[in-house]
Amino acid sequence: MRQNQIKSIIQVLFAALLFGASAPLSKLLLGDVEPIPLAAFLYLGSGIGLLGIKLIQRLNRTQIAQEAKIEKSDFGWLAGAIIAGGIAAPITLLFSLRSTPGATASLLLNFEGVATTFIAFLVFKEAISRRVWWAIGLVTLASIILSIDFQAAWGFSLGALGIVLACVFWGIDNNFTRNISAKDPLVIVIIKGLVSGSFSLILALTLGNQLPAWDVILKMLALGSVSYGVSIVLFIHSLRSLGAARTSTLFSTAPIVGIILSMVIFSEMPTWLFFIAFPLMIWGAILLVNDDHVHDHIHESILHEHAHNHDDGHHNHVHEDNLAKKHSHIHTHEELSHAHSHMPDIHHRHIHGLD
Repeated sequence: MRQNQIKSIIQVLFAALLFGASAPLSKLLLGDVEPIPLAAFLYLGSGIGLLGIKLIQRLNRTQIAQEAKIEKSDFGWLAGAIIAGGIAAPITLLFSLRSTPGATASLLLNFEGVATTFIAFLVFKEAISRRVWWAIGLVTLASIILSIDFQAAWGFSLGALGIVLACVFWGIDNNFTRNISAKDPLVIVIIKGLVSGSFSLILALTLGNQLPAWDVILKMLALGSVSYGVSIVLFIHSLRSLGAARTSTLFSTAPIVGIILSMVIFSEMPTWLFFIAFPLMIWGAILLVNDDHVHDHIHESILHEHAHNHDDGHHNHVHEDNLAKKHSHIHTHEELSHAHSHMPDIHHRHIHGLD
């Protein structure tokens, strides 16, 4: 496994840790605010927080050329990601959290990885190995187990099913974002956060939802900046090297923090179904850590732009000033045929069968 892949795994695991804290903390805030305003301020927090970081980068001019800019051709994917993941998903999730225990909700968020993987495979033809399919199967089974409610008329909890639906929306978001992951992650999340948050806030005001006190608003903005903003930036960085399926399934480690916080904050003791589902989800995540493969493959000639170094075997063009640090510019990859260990990163999205 190459160094950049190890770095990406660490990034997505840390992103999962930050996002895992969002479900129980959001449930705690629901005592003071309606679901739609909460979704609005969480996303506004992500946009505002990262906008501050971007402004600091602008003051440090050495940071400007490190990431590729958003182009007009990217706006369609970005708009789809905003509608699915920035508006539909969080509103559905927060309504569902009202009737779902925090620990169960945290584990059900793992289904996002399953939805992302199926969309990546069926729609975007991302290569998925047998090991990854086993991981998907384990997470799917665990999600089904957690949705069972023997007290409900149909045997399933509407709140739990609502969380699964939110995960499908996020799966669409992840795959759309995958297609623009080579561009500046800060700008992507700033746009998604500000647009999604503003829409939800306008919707909340239109529906007559009351806004909470300023101290509660500040708490929501702070939570959003970290659990949504920083987390999503790390997630996008991982998409570049690992692809949508593997990144999202590794993101399924998010419940660990959510479970701990739910037990501390709400004194919630998980049901016996939890103890069946939890090891299945952990097992699925572990299967992905060593997923990798080697085979002869061809890189077709392509002209594109993204942040890169010249030490990865794919960027052999020459600069007059001999740049050694990460930078971004439009560059051409000539056709190349070789074999090495790889994942479906931005340079290895070729189609092949199971391996």
